[in-house]
Amino acid sequence: MQTTTTTSIHKVRRDALGGKRGDGHRERWEPVNRPDPRRIRTGPGDSSLTSCGGLVQFGAFVRDQGIDAALARRFARLKSGPLVVYPMQAQIRLLLDAAVIGEDRVFGLERWAADPLFVRLAGGVVPSLDTVYRDLARFDDAAIAAFEPWVAEQGLIELRCRRNERVHIDVDSTVEPLFGTQQGALPGHNPRYHGRPSYHPVLAALAETGTIIGAELRPGDCGFGDAQADFIGRCVDRVRAQARSAIICVRIDAAGDCVRLMSTIAERKAYFFVKAKMDRDLCKAVTLRPSWKTVDVDAHGRALTQVAEVPFMRPSWIEAGLTVRVIARRTREHTSGRQTALWEGADWTTQVFLTDDPSIDPADVPFEYNGRASIEPLIAELKQAWAIGKIPSETFLANHAMFLIKLLAHNLLRRFVHHMRLAPVQTWRAEWIRRLLLCVPGRLLRSGRRWSVRLPPASPLVALRS
Repeated sequence: MQTTTTTSIHKVRRDALGGKRGDGHRERWEPVNRPDPRRIRTGPGDSSLTSCGGLVQFGAFVRDQGIDAALARRFARLKSGPLVVYPMQAQIRLLLDAAVIGEDRVFGLERWAADPLFVRLAGGVVPSLDTVYRDLARFDDAAIAAFEPWVAEQGLIELRCRRNERVHIDVDSTVEPLFGTQQGALPGHNPRYHGRPSYHPVLAALAETGTIIGAELRPGDCGFGDAQADFIGRCVDRVRAQARSAIICVRIDAAGDCVRLMSTIAERKAYFFVKAKMDRDLCKAVTLRPSWKTVDVDAHGRALTQVAEVPFMRPSWIEAGLTVRVIARRTREHTSGRQTALWEGADWTTQVFLTDDPSIDPADVPFEYNGRASIEPLIAELKQAWAIGKIPSETFLANHAMFLIKLLAHNLLRRFVHHMRLAPVQTWRAEWIRRLLLCVPGRLLRSGRRWSVRLPPASPLVALRS
């Protein structure tokens, strides 16, 4: 019998990275003999070599999109005068380049000060660390207030090119434990380091593009609830301005079960999908629900998953004039996420969802909400690849500025990949994108009074240029 072997082709990045399959042993009959590395001579150093050859194309893209000019308009006032050597916009671009190529700390600039291409793009000289720290401390409340909407704007531009009938805003918060004396480092909710001072940022992501459209760095004692209604309202307004005819859906976990927050979404003609808080009254209403619709059965024909629309309204919803559909889902499967067992002696576990979408089928509500899970790996990528949890200084506004610079780098990198028309790469994580497009070895040369960079022939940047 002939058998075939299948592999996870979508995870093979060999071709895109310029690699090749090993030759194997089919045409070789003698054993492999590894050479003695001591016989390979190390030549003199070459000061023209760079490890970030892709920064040229990325910098050209950023300049074409008007990012440099926009930085000058917004932040030049923070550092002005005839004797300024390092303008504020140049310092932000320096930090943006460092974040894009994977440098997660300010003091990592000392490493890149030896790279000829990085130094050339920085203006011929990399400033001292003290200068960079002082410039970050120049950010004030007005600068932060102007920075955050602009970062969100860069995450929404690609939405103009899409024709989505429904767009989804996923909102979540995360914890950044701190081990110093930073401003705003206060004890709060921290599932890993209990009682540890931290920051508690809140993020809003557009699921269709994987970009950030809203962000706030907050002290660690801030929770999530009615206080975030204005933040979510701004995010909905931003998406509405870019996609006026689309149906906007906002997905939040149980922290979004707040009257003011849901009312803010409903007032803007958007739909919310929120996991309900399982209080006593709601659990009682779900338990007494007599009829359930079976949506999945097991191999023996026994009901495996059922849904029901529960006639339940909290008094606060009625006072606010809020119409909420309560959708309950019970299942015998062992699934992830917090579930509640309501029937003694039965193996049903239950989840309840809240929405104001009047036309969606109750069986589709859990699947619509479960799409919110995409924000979890996105936050993990922001922490690992972009190091939003690594705080540069003791000043809260400086930390907030660096937080937004890293989010801006994330949005611009996603736009850059889309601009390069590399469809398979658009779903890659930032580490792999850097390896393919940014952290590419090259040689910086000057000939005919012009600078040029030579890259490996297998680099997709060379193929796209030709």
